[in-house]
This record gives sequence, structure tokens and C-alpha cells, in this order.
Amino acid sequence: MKIVVAVSGASGSIYARLLIARLSACAAVESVAVVCSDNALRIARHELSGPLYDDACSKIVSYANTDLFAPMASGSSGYDAMVVVPASMGAVGRMAGGISDDLISRAADVMLKERRKLIVVFREMPLSYIHLQNLSALTLAGAVVLPAAPAFYALPGDVESLCNSVVDKIFLQLALADESLFRWAGRLK
Repeated sequence: MKIVVAVSGASGSIYARLLIARLSACAAVESVAVVCSDNALRIARHELSGPLYDDACSKIVSYANTDLFAPMASGSSGYDAMVVVPASMGAVGRMAGGISDDLISRAADVMLKERRKLIVVFREMPLSYIHLQNLSALTLAGAVVLPAAPAFYALPGDVESLCNSVVDKIFLQLALADESLFRWAGRLK
């Protein structure tokens, strides 16, 4: 699979870091294209103690958000899926409105028009009526709206384990699930 990971300017850089690392280690993933908004890079520097991703990894190729000539800006590029994580409400609004004024919104537009998997992992609360309308519009257009709402069933021992429960959900949506993902067994201890 060829996957696009877009990181927009919302809090939650850890989700992007964990997802990119797991995708680049996944045998079923051929390449990971990463595009970050300017705000995403600023927020990642603030929230993370290290880099957002390993730029030495041969599977990862990064693109500037201003590069509308990047491969994922065209439906003929052959990307299988795109994950916007974390998705700011500004990015959600641009995607829902079909505004392709940067690479993130253009690549999302391409995914929707080509009927390919677009997963929007928003991290915002509370939500206004406008936010809900935009998320609904994306759902109706074929996107998967996946809130960055971690699960506590697995009794995570640290923040990274907690955040990985969201990454597990993304992997399930990408059909990349394996036996290591936590699955609810339907009963408590």
C-alpha cells in the first residue's frame, strides 16, 4: 500500500508520530508520503521531545504543504489511502468545502473524488454546529471520521500506549490489522 499521512495544526502530534512509525515498519506498506502544515510543525516541536518522524527511513517521503505538484495531488498517482492526523477544524472545513488551496486539502479532495480511503482523525472539543456539519459532510462524501478518542479497555500504562489505541483504530480502517491490536473481548476482569 501507498499511504499519505497529513499532519495539520491541531494538538496531538503524538498520534502522527506513532502512526508514521508503525506504517513505516509495516511490511504491507510500500511507502508513506508525509505532508505537514506550517502550524503542525510548530505544534510538533512544542509537544514532542524529538522529531515527528525518522526522515532517514527509506519508506518515508516528505512533501511541502505548498507543493501542489506532489504526486498525491493527482488521482493518477496511485495512493491507496490518506490519513489526516491530527486534523484541525480548519483542515476539516477546507476538506468538507472542497477547497484545495494546499497539498493537504488537495490530496484529500483527490481521495474523495477517486473513492479512495480518507481517514480524518480530528482532535478538538467541544464541537460547534459548524464543526459537526463539516464532519457530517466529509462522512457523506465517503471519508471515515475517526475521533482521537483513546480507549481505556486495555488498561494502558502510559500515554504512548493510550495513544496507540487510536493508531490501532486507524490500522483497522486501513485493513492493516494484525494479532497485536487490542480487541475488546466483551467482558471485564
